[in-house]
Amino acid sequence: MTEEIMKVIDSEVFGVWFLIGAALVFWMQAGFAMVESGFARAKNAGNILMKNLMDFCIGTCVFVLLGFGLLYGEDALGGFIGIPSLQIFSGYAEFDWSAFVFNLVFCATTATIVSGAMAERTRFLSYCVYSAVISALIYPIEAHWIWGGGWLAQMGFHDYAGSTAIHMVGGIAALVGAAMVGPRIGKFSKDKDGKVTKVNAFPGHNIPIGALGVFILWFGWYGFNGAAATNVSELASIFLTTTVAPAVATVVCMIFTWVRYGKPDVSMCLNASLAGLVAITAPCDVTDVFGASIIGAVSGVLVVFGVWLLDYKLHIDDPVGAVAVHCLNGIWGTIAVGLFATDTAPAFVTAGIKNGLFYGGGFDQLGIQLLGFASVAAWAAIGMLIVFTIIKAIFGLRVTEEEEITGLDATEHGLPSAYSGFSIMDISNTMTMDVNENTDLGTDAYEEASQFQKDAAVKVSAPVPVTTGIYKVVIIAKLSRYEKVKKAMNDLGVTGMTVTQVMGCGIQKGAGEKYRGVEMDATLLPKVKLEIVVSKIPVDKVIETAKKALYTGHIGDGKIFVYGVEKVVKIRTGEEDVEALQDVE
Repeated sequence: MTEEIMKVIDSEVFGVWFLIGAALVFWMQAGFAMVESGFARAKNAGNILMKNLMDFCIGTCVFVLLGFGLLYGEDALGGFIGIPSLQIFSGYAEFDWSAFVFNLVFCATTATIVSGAMAERTRFLSYCVYSAVISALIYPIEAHWIWGGGWLAQMGFHDYAGSTAIHMVGGIAALVGAAMVGPRIGKFSKDKDGKVTKVNAFPGHNIPIGALGVFILWFGWYGFNGAAATNVSELASIFLTTTVAPAVATVVCMIFTWVRYGKPDVSMCLNASLAGLVAITAPCDVTDVFGASIIGAVSGVLVVFGVWLLDYKLHIDDPVGAVAVHCLNGIWGTIAVGLFATDTAPAFVTAGIKNGLFYGGGFDQLGIQLLGFASVAAWAAIGMLIVFTIIKAIFGLRVTEEEEITGLDATEHGLPSAYSGFSIMDISNTMTMDVNENTDLGTDAYEEASQFQKDAAVKVSAPVPVTTGIYKVVIIAKLSRYEKVKKAMNDLGVTGMTVTQVMGCGIQKGAGEKYRGVEMDATLLPKVKLEIVVSKIPVDKVIETAKKALYTGHIGDGKIFVYGVEKVVKIRTGEEDVEALQDVE
């Protein structure tokens, strides 16, 4: 009697946990929205948030009408498809509400993966149509093969929480969509023959928001992977593998980018956390901590490889790394089941599969996993190619060049800015100026320059005389040199100046830093602008002093502009011209 009561209690407890897990997966939509908007540019943040919102809302509408029936309906065509029904309307009292909600949030996750890969240049209407189609047809049919009792499930294919059904399918859709819509303006520099000569970095406008999104996703992933657990030991083991894999992936990615690029890459490490989570999603219930560690380690390198592959070989623009994270690591996680499944995992018996290759099971399970991956990948690739081709022909996929440059917030939604009240500056490579025959890169510090260079650097020609004898000297220089030039001016006798922090645009390329493995041309760099008005102090002395203080011989030392001042009026006393400058110069 007691045992039966405990079974009932367990059933009720884990039934509630099943729905809590669904709620955690829904909360992951916020994580995707934060990651995608943070990794994109500010002028498109509202558009990305809107797409993530509509992925779930449009997905819910079509999943009610068609998607759920295709996924969980009665088998047809040899396990290829479920028979759609409207039981949710006609037989609501007997309907499986929990299964519907759980599968709905998974469906929305699949759709939203594409948003980041096609960000910043896709028409909103076209995206909404895509979102409806993948939620109504593409995802439900292949998910039926795996989870709805379809032909792959009957063969013993194992994808516990969706490395294949969700992440690989979403990643393939992202790859097809990003390739068809084309790269953002300025992403790839090309020669006159159309050959790509350079990959340009477009840094995300808000990495803190992106990081918050990753933590939200990681938190939600405990529901994503663990919601279907039916006892405490299964749930605890799933939580363990779901923690270890992304942690190892992130550490490996940090070390790898540190060695390869000279500095640990922040955004790439954030992607690595997600890559580890994606890869462990399929085998999370049937592997142990050793398997989870290896799966995570491979993911940490695979995500870097994926970003490099798209940028430098395929020349496909993926602003957030969705293909590297979801497609490649979804494939890896699917295959990993056939390598690392072990009968020591608590859920192994109920999974109904064989040990992986590295645990004495031979190639049987690995073969099934490879077949499942190839079949679902073909379905997703062909299906999405057809879908995007039709959408492109009817609605068009891409916004106009003017709309893209202006930003989709304003042009697609009438939103002047997602950050009203904040000053946001775009530092992506859309304002690059090139070196030409008049460019002299110079040498190192002033003290190390040749006498000829010193003479050239500080020799000052006489300024054009003005009737008042008053000059305004405007100096724009590196922010780091401000204290030095200020002291030099004070020593010269200048006791008053106007100082403004500005951003400078030119051919200066920064320090060769890398963003996601791409060298970043910081075309807008922080500068300091000093405005000095002098009369008694010779203007050539001011210029000479400034040049000596600011000189390094490198591009970016700055510029000095000299203007004649026709009139000066001191407001307090009414004094004019030279007399107005007597107390402060």
